[in-house]
Amino acid sequence: MDGHVLLYALAGLLILIGLVGILLPLLPGIPLMFAGMLLAAWVDDFRHLGVGLLSTLAALTLASMALDFWATAHGARRVGASRTAMWGAALGTLVGLFFGLPGLLLGPFVGALVGELLGVRSLRAGAIGQATKVGAGTWLGILIGIGLRFALAFAMLGIFAFAWWF
Repeated sequence: MDGHVLLYALAGLLILIGLVGILLPLLPGIPLMFAGMLLAAWVDDFRHLGVGLLSTLAALTLASMALDFWATAHGARRVGASRTAMWGAALGTLVGLFFGLPGLLLGPFVGALVGELLGVRSLRAGAIGQATKVGAGTWLGILIGIGLRFALAFAMLGIFAFAWWF
């Protein structure tokens, strides 16, 4: 089998794994997609994708990473999350990885909720309600981040496909 075919197959695999990584926080989705596109361009001797388009794809990759952090923090901040809640959401996301899809969905919420409760000096009236609100805001921010990542991923795929075939 030709070495180029194997490298193209690896590039395609990186792009597919990257698409899955948009949903799974364990995988760096868009950076993997960019790596696959860069590998395909390199194998092709940069005939279809030059420096300009690769720079655009790299900028979109960096933007996706920044937007992801922003969306999660913004969702939590909009509902008044404490710093402890933010750390709780991050820890909840990591722990959630070990529990499959339910853990990925519930981990950030539960982590932010527990973090907010731990950050409260006393369980005053409404503390549990505020903690629940913070958990939901964090979760909403994560969903917004996923949506933004999907939009950027498909924009990158569109640029890549257009440059490759047209």
